[in-house]
Amino acid sequence: MELEKNIDLKNNLNEENIVQEQNNFLQSNIGKTVNSALDIGLRMVLPDFIEDGIVEIKDAFFQGGFKEGIDTAIDNAINLGKSVMGIFTGDFDSISQARDAVKNGGIIDGISNVLDKVLDKTESSGLISGNIANIISSGKDAILNSVSNRIENEFTNQISGVENLERYENDWKEYFNKRDFDGMQREYEKIQEKLEELMPLENTIKKARIIENLHTLIKNNNHDFNLTDEQRELANLLT
Repeated sequence: MELEKNIDLKNNLNEENIVQEQNNFLQSNIGKTVNSALDIGLRMVLPDFIEDGIVEIKDAFFQGGFKEGIDTAIDNAINLGKSVMGIFTGDFDSISQARDAVKNGGIIDGISNVLDKVLDKTESSGLISGNIANIISSGKDAILNSVSNRIENEFTNQISGVENLERYENDWKEYFNKRDFDGMQREYEKIQEKLEELMPLENTIKKARIIENLHTLIKNNNHDFNLTDEQRELANLLT
């Protein structure tokens, strides 16, 4: 019973924070993706520039408010995407749902507007020359394509990661049924590592926490698999 209470408490905490955790995850990961895509895009449209020149331009962009503009564009895209899809609860049930919300939120249009504003600001303030600003503006489509492709790749990797997580969880349960703790431990470590990479989804977290509680219980009981009826009932939730 105490084990179930522990899981219920964790789930309640998760429900209260899940929306913020998901938004933070998307903002952080998409933000990193956009930053990386900007670097690639600048190298595409400014192929003759040496490394120091690219770094200086990126620094000028950030001085011109690029990061703040991108953060706002991502936040607006997430919120608008949820609204367009009719997701008023705020949280996502699947990676695909989050991907569709970001797409429907017009994130590329938002980033395009940020680029225009930052180019104008950095040029007018003398942070970059008019010639460089024109070259980047002319190559903006290439930069935006780089952003779009990398965001799509990020979500593709997330979907693949969820599939891998489910496989690890199923393998853990097979070892659990065989009372093979060494096998359980190997899969448990894979589960923990994969969870750190994935967007927090309520169903995914709930199942992983059940495994975490059962695994810890057996480990602390010197690998004793003789569970109480209540604990076995908890284990059945994994089916």
